[in-house]
Amino acid sequence: MVDRVVTGAHYGMRDWLAQRVTAVLMVIYVLFMAGYVLLHPDMGYDRWTGLFSNQVMRSFSLLFLFALFYHAWVGVRDIVMDYIKPPVVRLALYVVVILALLLYAIWSVQILWGF
Repeated sequence: MVDRVVTGAHYGMRDWLAQRVTAVLMVIYVLFMAGYVLLHPDMGYDRWTGLFSNQVMRSFSLLFLFALFYHAWVGVRDIVMDYIKPPVVRLALYVVVILALLLYAIWSVQILWGF
């Protein structure tokens, strides 16, 4: 019988699927923004503020950013699990990355809604 050592790894399809779903969301957002910029070559402050004054655009931008942060978390976590062997160092890196991503999420809300 093989003993499986549990190291905090997430085995299975959930993380793979999360990476794909967040990647699709990010591609849709980037394609929309690229199309918007290409269709409006005279981009200025007024047009940008007009675009981001819409609640739907703010919400979609926040969804994009949360998808980006979660995508980054899954990727960094997998890399750390594969290459960092000492548990103390691994935990320290996890804490630093989680705190940074939470800070970025809070900052994103502040930027988009001006809190």
